[in-house]
Amino acid sequence: MSLYESGDSLGSVSLSDIMGRKDIGISDNKATIDTLIGSIVSGGWPGNIGLTDDIKKERVSGYLESIIEDASTMDGVRRKKEGLWSVVRSLARNESTLATNDRIHKDTGIPIGDVPSDEELKPSISYNTVMDYLGVFDRLHLIANQPAFDPNIRSSARVGKAMKRHLTDPSLAVAALRISKERLVNDLRTFGLLFESLCERDLQIYSRTIGGELFHYRDSHGREIDAVIEMPDGKWGAFEIKLGANQIDDAAVKLIDIKKKMDDGGNGPSTLCVICGLADHAYRRDDGVYVVPITSLRP
Repeated sequence: MSLYESGDSLGSVSLSDIMGRKDIGISDNKATIDTLIGSIVSGGWPGNIGLTDDIKKERVSGYLESIIEDASTMDGVRRKKEGLWSVVRSLARNESTLATNDRIHKDTGIPIGDVPSDEELKPSISYNTVMDYLGVFDRLHLIANQPAFDPNIRSSARVGKAMKRHLTDPSLAVAALRISKERLVNDLRTFGLLFESLCERDLQIYSRTIGGELFHYRDSHGREIDAVIEMPDGKWGAFEIKLGANQIDDAAVKLIDIKKKMDDGGNGPSTLCVICGLADHAYRRDDGVYVVPITSLRP
């Protein structure tokens, strides 16, 4: 479930209105670091509603273990569970990044996260085996990668550039790496990547609800956009994702600069928006950039 479906988003701002460049007024946001971390650790699982944080975390860990169990015998092929775990931990470690398959392969021979000392070093597995494991995880709906975007509909970028890595829900990355809520508070980089994953999970749900598709953007000039939503008519919106309110101005300036450069070629975004975690309000800036807390968003 998205935050709106689980009741953790006020739903005061509609993604459809943002994509239509409509006025959204000003609405309050009550999110805190604690509530955001709670949403990341608990995940969007319907069965977790109303349970304690500890039980939620145990259930997510149990679900991940069941996926490993299913993957180990899928299609009648015997796969080593320790190898499957090493690939899952690598995916979790590379959540919300453009890590290549080579990167995932290299990760399988190194310690990842807080694992027991007798499991810290696993034997390397072959590249072909890693590809097989990734294929199995995809079929088991453990993976929800974010494809690359190019405003030119026939561009090779849509099929040739790296996808942004995501597990289906950020709570799975937390479970795979065995991260506590306390550790996330003290590791802002990991917290930021998992927050980005949370936002992109919801943006994917909301965009599909209104007929759009979610992508990410990166070009040869080093320009990057965290999330792109393209509508059936070809219009698209550029979204930057920032945890802290102190990052909003820089993100807005970046979006405006990208729009100016891409407008020169006639392919720029029609909507600019900063999705944030800890802003006090949802509103539209004087420069036209929307600022929307993820806990205020709905389809």
